[in-house]
Amino acid sequence: MDLAQPKDGKPASFATKLVCGMVAGGIGAIAGTPAEVALIRMTSDGRLPPEKRRGYKNAFDALNRILKEEGIATWWKGCTPTVMRAMVLNAAQLGCYSQAKQVLIKTGFFKDNIISHSIASLVSGFICTAVSIPIDITKTRLQTMSVVNGVPQYSGVFDVVNKTLKSEGILSFWKGFTPYFLRLGPHTIFTFIFLEKLNKWTIGSSMK
Repeated sequence: MDLAQPKDGKPASFATKLVCGMVAGGIGAIAGTPAEVALIRMTSDGRLPPEKRRGYKNAFDALNRILKEEGIATWWKGCTPTVMRAMVLNAAQLGCYSQAKQVLIKTGFFKDNIISHSIASLVSGFICTAVSIPIDITKTRLQTMSVVNGVPQYSGVFDVVNKTLKSEGILSFWKGFTPYFLRLGPHTIFTFIFLEKLNKWTIGSSMK
């Protein structure tokens, strides 16, 4: 984020912050998709009928068997929604936090301290939850879909969205909002508090 700051010392624009978050999230998601696929399959295995359970021993066994049984392309199954989710999540998380903190400090009621960091993080976590949970639901359904007689349950991201809208309605994309926020909110708060402290210890300034 600091590299994207204007040379005149002014804070980076909100659009720049969003782009920085999107790029970072997208690159990280592409690298992490194989592990994501293994994780989702392992955690959802117990919900399958006994005859359909894969019974992976661990993450490495899951990755190895997926490679041998289904091909390397399966490591990136659901990569598109995973990357979309990460780009949206990171853009909202980084961009909204930095912008919220900037707005709070400009009011004159807050200083650049743990209080403004915590409030800005909470705002960021709430927005992150609202914008990312529909993509997360779509991604999870795509990565855990069943295949019957060689025909997959969904043909792609848009098919998941279309079928879910028709059968469950638009609000189904925000199912589990509260537990999702209760997980993401504290995670976002502690992430940015520690990041701010780390920045001050290493480069002597906070995030802009």
